[in-house]
Amino acid sequence: MLEHIAGQRSNLIGLLLPLGDRTLVLPNVAVAELIGHRAIACEAGEPQWHLGWVDWRQQRLPLIGFEAACGGQTLCGERARIVVLNALGDTGLRYLAVLLQGIPRSCKLDSQLNYVDVPLAGLELAAVQVGEQVARVPDLAALERLVRDADLQSVAG
Repeated sequence: MLEHIAGQRSNLIGLLLPLGDRTLVLPNVAVAELIGHRAIACEAGEPQWHLGWVDWRQQRLPLIGFEAACGGQTLCGERARIVVLNALGDTGLRYLAVLLQGIPRSCKLDSQLNYVDVPLAGLELAAVQVGEQVARVPDLAALERLVRDADLQSVAG
């Protein structure tokens, strides 16, 4: 995804999204909004990656723990933030909310991404070198399908 978008221009502004055990990288156009620090009550539900609900712009979005969706453990720390991502559109979803463990940082990406050979989780497309850091490219289409297929029921709070 990054290569396709970055290939259209000589460079692109991306965002590094810190999780508990990895960092994701996305073009900044994939991000609808960063929701600042607020009291986040993370309660693992069924499925394990569903951490609750986020009210955002008159919509109720499921809060996703990306690490748990990849088979790991999602932590909810004091520096937790939520990033609202634009959905790609083939699932009927418009937005996804993902729990972060810090403040995203912007970075410059160019069409010559340096791929890194590391084991990838099921929801990761690639790993790339961004400055001194290895960042993972998430498979947003697969993440959307995971949420859609879970058939989560929004419970009015």
